[in-house]
Amino acid sequence: MFEPFNSDKNSGMGLGLSISYSIIESHGGMIYAGNNPDGGLSISFTLPVDQGNDE
Repeated sequence: MFEPFNSDKNSGMGLGLSISYSIIESHGGMIYAGNNPDGGLSISFTLPVDQGNDE
């Protein structure tokens, strides 16, 4: 699902999740996908907190 150009939409380019994955991981975060019990999919992510150390 995070591979580029992977889409099930007729007019989709399949780049959204791939780009999101790259941006989030480059900032030290993680992205997750999970099926919803009543159908559909949820995407969530985490990013590290900046501790303000400007060294």
